[in-house]
Amino acid sequence: MPPRIVIVVVFLLLAMLHGYIGWSLLPAIPGPDLLRWLGTLLLLASVILVPTGLLARTIRRQPLSDRLAWVGLITMGMFSTLLLLTLLRDAAMLLTTMLGISSVVVSESTAIAVPLLAGVATLIGFFNARRLAKVVEIEIPIRDLPLALHGFTVVQISDIHVGPTIKRGYLEAIVVAVNKLDADMIAVTGDLVDGSVQELTSHTAPLAKLSARHGAYFVTGNHEYYSNAHSWIAEIRRLGLTVLMNEHRLLAHDGETVLVAGVTDYLAHHFDESHRSDPHAALAGAPLNITVKMLLAHQPRSASAAADAGFDLQLSGHTHGGQFFPWNLFVPLQQPYTSGLNRLEQLWIYTSRGTGYWGPPKRLGAPSEITRLRLVMASADK
Repeated sequence: MPPRIVIVVVFLLLAMLHGYIGWSLLPAIPGPDLLRWLGTLLLLASVILVPTGLLARTIRRQPLSDRLAWVGLITMGMFSTLLLLTLLRDAAMLLTTMLGISSVVVSESTAIAVPLLAGVATLIGFFNARRLAKVVEIEIPIRDLPLALHGFTVVQISDIHVGPTIKRGYLEAIVVAVNKLDADMIAVTGDLVDGSVQELTSHTAPLAKLSARHGAYFVTGNHEYYSNAHSWIAEIRRLGLTVLMNEHRLLAHDGETVLVAGVTDYLAHHFDESHRSDPHAALAGAPLNITVKMLLAHQPRSASAAADAGFDLQLSGHTHGGQFFPWNLFVPLQQPYTSGLNRLEQLWIYTSRGTGYWGPPKRLGAPSEITRLRLVMASADK
């Protein structure tokens, strides 16, 4: 289907959903007609602003582009919650009608409550998204882990999405927080950017300050491929990070060795066949006696191939933990894991909720994180 047709269809669907909200709520709002007219105007504005937030990047003029993105994406977050609450209200009203307990008071009070609750949720979600991510501490039990590697630390950041609403200051605060953790290595598991190198190079510059004993390692996410991955790979290398493209490095640590490997994004081959993600290739030529084999893979669904290849630990992101309800319910339709630590055969998979956000500056029930993972000796039952 031609892109213009897709845009028209999406716009019409968006208009219909806004119309549904208006049809459901506005007649039930008590008070002067001015309130209902105001509600109608706000819904019409939302119909325009939501797609504007997504398409603002096509406007080259700054700061207009970023300002439109801010307004449009905040509106998108508000609309998403407003639609959900309207659906829940209508379901509840239908149930009360069937039970014979419906009333005008309930109808009017809920019609007022829905936009108020949506507004409060949007404000709380905005605060959660914009504040500095908290540090999450995770222990990874590894069988037969050498004593020298007990306590080996990896700090993971993921899914920052530097772009229209996330700029240099946001990333700089993350880098400072990461460096304070004094990690043995740093893992950046993709979706760093939403935009071109030309647009964002000054905003990603703080990455050059990342500091760890064995350095910082990066793997591509799907959004790098939306933003010209080849240019970003070169830029990230220029900043001093090691980009792992279906390859590995051996880290000599107090007389022992940790293997850190990385694969390109799970869907990279759709953009460049030579970038096809391959955990087996990432291990090619590695010594057989390595105790700890760690894989950086943007999407959790690389886990099956990683387990088959013989990795002990996979660090992923991509899901944002759902970012805000109800999107967390849809993540399992595409990914085997939504967030946290999981096990597949002998492979541990840790899925970060992300350190930034994508789209609406909104997080509810899925807080952002800077993850400090610590390798520990497994007990006999692990």
